[in-house]
This record gives sequence, structure tokens and C-alpha cells, in this order.
Amino acid sequence: MSNSINESKTEEGQDDTKEEWLDILGSGQLKKKVLKPAENNFRPSRTWVCKVNIEGCLTDGTFVEKLNNFSVQIGDGEVIQGVDLALPLMDVGETALLEVGPRFGFGSLGLAPIVPPNATLLYTVELLSAEDEPELAIMPASKRKVIGNRKRERGNWWYTRQEHTLAIQCYRRALDFLDESTGEAYVDDDPGTNKTSEEDLNSLLEDRLKVYNNLAAAQMKIKAYDAALQSVENVLRCQPENVKALFRKGKIMSAKGDNANAVAAVRKASQLEPDSKMIRQELLRLVSLRNEDNKLEKNLYKKMLGQKNKPQETNTNSKKQIPWGMMLGSMAAVVVGVAAFKYRFM
Repeated sequence: MSNSINESKTEEGQDDTKEEWLDILGSGQLKKKVLKPAENNFRPSRTWVCKVNIEGCLTDGTFVEKLNNFSVQIGDGEVIQGVDLALPLMDVGETALLEVGPRFGFGSLGLAPIVPPNATLLYTVELLSAEDEPELAIMPASKRKVIGNRKRERGNWWYTRQEHTLAIQCYRRALDFLDESTGEAYVDDDPGTNKTSEEDLNSLLEDRLKVYNNLAAAQMKIKAYDAALQSVENVLRCQPENVKALFRKGKIMSAKGDNANAVAAVRKASQLEPDSKMIRQELLRLVSLRNEDNKLEKNLYKKMLGQKNKPQETNTNSKKQIPWGMMLGSMAAVVVGVAAFKYRFM
């Protein structure tokens, strides 16, 4: 396949016309050129499973990666975005050259030590076959486990690259395959054979809970705290003493402004793993935040009570002053009256 990349680059030369390239997005960031047309017009759709041969290199010919007879589910982030977006525009049997800009390749991070940051890539893609997404209800548990964990691992890869939205997408698809309640979860491809054992279902559940924990971490990165809380609650519903879920719940609750419940969650995690320095540090941080919250609440209550009591105190003082005023007024009237009487009869 490396020959096809080099040949296509040679054939392009200076005589290539713009019409030979399809600008897929209209931005110049992703272009496609047919190297070998297919004999049919059969194209895959989103979520279809494709078998492909892929070879990628830099524009100077430096090798990046090669995948033969590789299974790709379109839209699930299992290859770089440029290839994922181009596959629905290819016919089965077609070979195409893709020019992939940094945004749809390895971005500003690159792929050390091979791909530098913001590199343009050339990918030769041969679409060998394509078929609709398999029906999960009749897919054997062993196959669902393999596919689900592959999607989880791909989500982890995107997460390490700080592509949290793509990581979330992979984790959600992994959950579809690792759902122990989907269909009958048969042991092999024949629905008439034994059904999956309880042990196999528990294994699926364990993997599913790992995905929920990872999903929560990615959701926290994009500040989707309500969704992240739901993810950790899904874990804790099945495993109330899952330390990772408790720890993340504490961080989520704190981000939502509920430091009291955050302390409760992380304290439980600390009790389960007392030697964890990271958990102890987080607990100290949350306790400090909770204490600050308590002080603020007390000060607020004092201010509120002070405002209510102040008018009452003013009224009380006024009431106390009224009798003295009346008494002094009465006494003055009596004195004036007596003086007038004396003056009259003098």
C-alpha cells in the first residue's frame, strides 16, 4: 500500500486539477481523491461495520501507521476523524487518498515521536466490505465484551489526548455493548444454545461499571456535572463501596456547591482506602471548604436576625420613652397652672 501513496503523490505533480479532489467539508481540512474506483455504488452508513486497509504518512512520506483488514464502526471514533468522516463517501471496493488537516488528524498534540503538532497527513484507505451494525439482542456475550472493551480503550485514548467529547462518545457506545440486560446474551452465535452464565453476565457488569467511572471522569472535564453525577450513581447503585466512584462523587458534589455531601462521599472513600494520600488530601480540602460554608451561613443568619431585631429594639425604646414624655408634659402643665393661679389672686 505504501507504493500507492508514493505513486499518487508522483502522479499528482503540478498537473492535478482542483476537480480531482473532493473537498469534503468545504474548508480544505479534509480532501478525498479516488485512486481506484469501485465496481458498484454501495456505500456504508453511520454505525455500519467496515473492513478496511489503512496506511498513513506525513506529507514528506514519513510512515505513521498501517492497519490491514481492520474493523471500523463508522462514527464511533475508532480511527482518526478524517478517515471516519470519509468512509461514508466511499464505495465498497474503492481505494482513496485522503489529505487530512490537523483538525481531523492528530491536532495540536501530534503523536509523539512520529507526528509533530499541527501536521497534515496523507492516508490511503481501501474499503474492503461494509455491513449494517450487528443486532445486539442476538450477539454472544463474549463478542459484546470484546467490542465493548475495545471501545472503552479507544475512549481512554481520546481522554489522554484531552479530546473529552470523543472519549464520551466512545464510552457511551461501549455501554451499549456491555449492557448485561440486553437480549438473552447467548454464549455463542447460535441463539438456540446455552444462555450466558451468571458469571459471564457479572463480568459484563464489571466492565460496564468501569466504563461508567471513566465516563464520569470525561463528563467532569467538560463540566457536565449532572451527567457525571448520574454516571457515578449508576456505579454506586451496584457497588456502594466503589472507591473511584465515591471519590469522583465528592469532587462532583463540591463542583455543584454541595460540600457537605462531598465530604460524606470522600470520607467514606477514605475509610475504604485509608492509605491513599490523594483521598486524604481531597478530604482535607473539602472539609476546609465545608467549614468556610458553615461560617458564611452563620454570618448570613446573624445579619438576617440583626435586621429583624433592629426595628423591634427601636420600637421598644420608643415605647419606654413615651411615658416619660407624657409625665414631664403633665408636670409642666401642673406647674404652669399653679403659677397662673397664684398670679391671678395676688
